[in-house]
Amino acid sequence: MASQEPVVRVGVAAIIKNVQGKMVMGVRKGFGAGKWQFPGGHLEMGESYFAGAERETLEETGLHVRAEKMIAVTNDLFSESKHYITIFVACRRVDEKQEPECEGWVWKDWSDVKEMLNGEDGENKFFLPINNLLNEHPNIEEIA
Repeated sequence: MASQEPVVRVGVAAIIKNVQGKMVMGVRKGFGAGKWQFPGGHLEMGESYFAGAERETLEETGLHVRAEKMIAVTNDLFSESKHYITIFVACRRVDEKQEPECEGWVWKDWSDVKEMLNGEDGENKFFLPINNLLNEHPNIEEIA
């Protein structure tokens, strides 16, 4: 049986802000365990990246969101056999009073994220797509 060649996968990350400008973030489990990330995951076959961001957010946090805008795309090479393109999507909660149902999700703003990144072992605190997003868009708070 022939082995399958590695393929580039597509991920989506939902940037969901509250009225104070803070974003939903959590610590990953599984691949990338222990690293901070936005709600998100793999894009499914035939799914738009807006639909993927909405679905992944609901699955992971219980939040009903409406995807509104593609913010950025990162090229994330984790290893020789693990390569992702991550699409960051700005989303709005359908009910602004709804909070994440699942344990582990918190609200952080860009200054919190940048402070953590600039601290001791900063880049190791975040999932690679967030590091790439911040390196490629140092003024991300102006567009997201």
